[in-house]
Amino acid sequence: MHKLKQMLLFFLIALILAACTTVPITGRQQLSLIPGDTMLSMSYQQYDAFLEEHELSDNRADKEMVKEVGRNIAAAVETYFKQNGMANRLNNYDWEFHLVKDDAVNAWCMPGGKVVVYTGILPVAKGKAGLAVVMGHEIAHAVADHGNERMSQGMLVQFGGVALSEAMKTKPAVTQQLWMAAYGAGAQVGMLLPYSRLHEKEADRLGLVFMAMAGYDPREAADFWQRMAAEKDGKTPPEFLSTHPADDKRIANIRSMLPEAMRYYRRQ
Repeated sequence: MHKLKQMLLFFLIALILAACTTVPITGRQQLSLIPGDTMLSMSYQQYDAFLEEHELSDNRADKEMVKEVGRNIAAAVETYFKQNGMANRLNNYDWEFHLVKDDAVNAWCMPGGKVVVYTGILPVAKGKAGLAVVMGHEIAHAVADHGNERMSQGMLVQFGGVALSEAMKTKPAVTQQLWMAAYGAGAQVGMLLPYSRLHEKEADRLGLVFMAMAGYDPREAADFWQRMAAEKDGKTPPEFLSTHPADDKRIANIRSMLPEAMRYYRRQ
């Protein structure tokens, strides 16, 4: 029995090592147990289901702003990946940007470029530059495969490494909760998987680069996160902050990243 356990442990370690990928820009090795095509397929299903269950904003100006900023950030991401020989990592991306009528201060992006912004975050964004901070950060989480990494970790905890396809058959409700939680849309199902500080720092760094390449001043990021921090003073923290901690150290880190981001900045 002891030998069998050792063999299973070695197999699991080998599986994890074989499933490592590299985060763009930072170069960190990460755990990615779920195949990319599986992630995309499930992303499209969950995104469509979410949109069917939630009311879209009817404010034409706000909707166009979200789409404009989203398209600009997406173009910057595609340019960066192409310039660095990673264009294939965005294969089958089908970008979508929707504004949902909801007072929650929240936004998220699923694999394949499926983005949702909540109307509640617009007053904090205060315009296109602040919105670029939000969308650049969330898109950075997606293209850095942070969701796959969190989902992989969650799968190991919940199912002991069972394949996602098998988990969906045997425990579809739990799997859906795990998925939605992994992408910051889990409040409705009472489950959240907070991003680690490492993920947050990576998304901040990548997001600054992407928004700068898209023509938005990355120096706006520190002001945005200060406004987000003010949102939680004396009241329940916004949902966005339950997975995106805003504090003085984080803002200081962002400021330390600005010299790198400013090298990419091209004013619109």
